[in-house]
Amino acid sequence: MTQSFQDLLSELERFGDDNDKTVSERPRRMLNITRDTGEFLSVLIRATLARRVLEIGTSNGYSTLWLASAARAVGGMVTTVECSDYKVNLARRTFDRSDLADHITLVFDDAGRFLERCSDKSFDFLFLDSERTEYPGWWPHLERVLRPGGLLVVDNATSHAEQMAPFIALVETAAKFATSQVPVGNGEFLAVKSNR
Repeated sequence: MTQSFQDLLSELERFGDDNDKTVSERPRRMLNITRDTGEFLSVLIRATLARRVLEIGTSNGYSTLWLASAARAVGGMVTTVECSDYKVNLARRTFDRSDLADHITLVFDDAGRFLERCSDKSFDFLFLDSERTEYPGWWPHLERVLRPGGLLVVDNATSHAEQMAPFIALVETAAKFATSQVPVGNGEFLAVKSNR
């Protein structure tokens, strides 16, 4: 990890913390992942050689940088979906300042609509950090677009356990998935899709 990349991450962390201390409206809050979550996601992508990565919930692009850095290391790309034009503009500026822009496709769209358009088994790794109440409705598409052997990681599993409970229950009862919760950052829920 280069010093300039480390500096950009640190700047984004400070910006996110400062912004979220003073801004109460959810659409204007960054709600970034924690650094240890970024490191965890990076290790998972490298370990699974995930070349086709989907992120739902870009915010200002902080988490995307962690995903894209790892994806580049294994010859992959990240597609990240965000529905807020304010956050899309912030993310675009973030990516332009990094050396990862060639490894990121930024999609300005509703995640549900985007998932409906995706082909079956089109992603190796899926990171979900968006509107938690929407997750159960997206589940049929999330399940469909993840390839056999692919990994789903969902943020806020413990910090927002009550909101996450309906979605986690859906995934845990799906026969094709093995699941685990990991106490990193705000809690990460992992589900790997069976190869069979």
